[in-house]
Amino acid sequence: MNSVNSVSAENKDLSEKEFRKIHVRPKPVYDFLKRIFDFTVALIMLIVLAVPLLIVALIIVIDNPGASPIYVQKRVKKNGQEFNFYKFRSMVPNAESMLDSLLEQNEMDGPAFKMKDDPRITRFGRVIRKTCIDELPQLLNVIKGEMSLVGPRPPLPREVAMYDEYQKQRLSIKPGITCFWQVMPERNTVSFDDWLKSDLEYIEVRSIRTDLIILIKTVGTVLGMEGI
Repeated sequence: MNSVNSVSAENKDLSEKEFRKIHVRPKPVYDFLKRIFDFTVALIMLIVLAVPLLIVALIIVIDNPGASPIYVQKRVKKNGQEFNFYKFRSMVPNAESMLDSLLEQNEMDGPAFKMKDDPRITRFGRVIRKTCIDELPQLLNVIKGEMSLVGPRPPLPREVAMYDEYQKQRLSIKPGITCFWQVMPERNTVSFDDWLKSDLEYIEVRSIRTDLIILIKTVGTVLGMEGI
């Protein structure tokens, strides 16, 4: 009887895993059009914002002397490959070495780390995070083809190391600057599981229309200064 129950439970676990497996449909036309759109928009934005971006970089240097205004970090993109991810520096230079001492204060469940009053964030860093300006250097990642304007946010290698097979599905497509999670109200209070579900939902329903809706909502989020 116990063996029957054991087999039944095992089959149930397998069926649940199969049920949770998302269907990543190939969309060659969509991918082609999206790449053209991404490259064009990213290039135009970098040209138009060139002077403001240089001013931001200068303020970061003044606010945090001796540190590069652009922070380069290893992130994980499609199929688990690592790449150099660009952001304006919003934290102190030794932020990575301070992380271990802050892990117990993590306000996000799961592998991701989020902390509302993170002591590593600089004065000007809070400003550029609130306005999402710190993300703009990722336009270079978009031009290089490593990221898209819309897609799941690229995780850190240490986070991916803790992923199970279900969670690894968010690496099925190219990562993006903005996504469903980015435009959620009070997004930093959203659980990692709900964040993951929103990414997997995007992967299944992704389309030009969906991307445009997310981009329009992202503009509203930025204007409303809903960062951090």
